[in-house]
Amino acid sequence: MDDDLKNEIEDEDEELEEEGFGEIIRYTIPGFVGALIAGALFDHLGYQLSAVGQWIVRTLAGEGESIFEGIYSIRKRIAGAAGSMAEAYGWGKLLGMLAPWIVDWGSRLSGVDVYGIEGFYIPFFYAMSDQIGANVSGSIYLRKKEGSWSAAFRRYVRHPVMLTSLAVILIVPVGLLIARLLGFSPTTQKYTALETIAANLCWLPVMVGWIAERMKK
Repeated sequence: MDDDLKNEIEDEDEELEEEGFGEIIRYTIPGFVGALIAGALFDHLGYQLSAVGQWIVRTLAGEGESIFEGIYSIRKRIAGAAGSMAEAYGWGKLLGMLAPWIVDWGSRLSGVDVYGIEGFYIPFFYAMSDQIGANVSGSIYLRKKEGSWSAAFRRYVRHPVMLTSLAVILIVPVGLLIARLLGFSPTTQKYTALETIAANLCWLPVMVGWIAERMKK
């Protein structure tokens, strides 16, 4: 192996140990639990098809961890810590939260059947818009770190978190569409929560990052 390439890989491994994914992985479960509780409460109160109820439930299920991860990033910035991939990832997820709200309410105003096959993309945006933001933010972080887009791309295709992030972004909409084609419809708030939780694989890239950190130690 070329010495320069070997040194670059070793530097990547050392950096991965310090990226802090183990600290932000804990933020996924509270959002899921909150969504299930909210869904059960709205159903109990008779608001199974409430648009506001679905907005709240999907926000908790799809973006609950983004709020906590964004707080993590803000706390790191206030503390003056050196920038990391995990921090960039958290900022990207926080900034990506608004897109699904626009897509959801815009679709309803346009007359889209949000409970039918044609509305499959709505839970996708709730579950994955923050992940898209995280991927973009992570890419920008790599560009800043490496000094050029070509070098950033080479680091990207070897970075387990970024590759896993890209994979779930591409896989999730296919799964949601198949589920709707098979007859699933979020006609209760509990179903809304479960659909969004199933689509929210945002924990997977972070888990991969955490495992990679443990394996390097």
